[in-house]
Amino acid sequence: MRVGSYAVATLAFAFLAGCNGVHLPDPKVSGRDAEFLALAPKAEIPSEFDRYQVDYKTSEPVGSVIVDSRNHFLYFIQPGGKAIRYGVATGKDAMGWSGRATVGAMQEWPRWMPPKDMLERWPHLQPTADAGGLPGGPDNPLGSRALYLFQGGKDSMYRIHGTNEPDKIGQGVSSGCIRMRDIDAIDLYNRVKVGTPVVVI
Repeated sequence: MRVGSYAVATLAFAFLAGCNGVHLPDPKVSGRDAEFLALAPKAEIPSEFDRYQVDYKTSEPVGSVIVDSRNHFLYFIQPGGKAIRYGVATGKDAMGWSGRATVGAMQEWPRWMPPKDMLERWPHLQPTADAGGLPGGPDNPLGSRALYLFQGGKDSMYRIHGTNEPDKIGQGVSSGCIRMRDIDAIDLYNRVKVGTPVVVI
């Protein structure tokens, strides 16, 4: 499912406007978050993928999420022609996807269960699946937060989530999910709700 060309033009405008963005501070975190974040992998990423408030014009409603897969940015739409822009890692090559979804569920430090297609590609993950998945924590591939994307009322199996590979932010590396730095995933989680519309371009 493809979105209209107007959104692509909007993203091009927003990408240029991001040069004049306002860098935003990290959100406050709980004690559990602080403990896990201290143990999570660290990485320096290019400053363009930090969290900024930028000028952004779109016909999507305030409170929506727009993912620009090509340029590796996620935008949370704010009032007054503004958006919060986060750097993300997106799907590589044929594993990328586009379309519309809604946030159908949300979890903090979620358990990770390797999906069936991943088990077929990487059989060494089978013991993790047999054990009921990997508990939430700093080494978990889903990181600090997960937003479960639904289409037509059903789980699409795609997620917006944190990552235990922050060095991959700004790249096309995932199996289709949208990865964020753990602190950015916490920030976005605090702003969205179940039912939030998501557009992936």
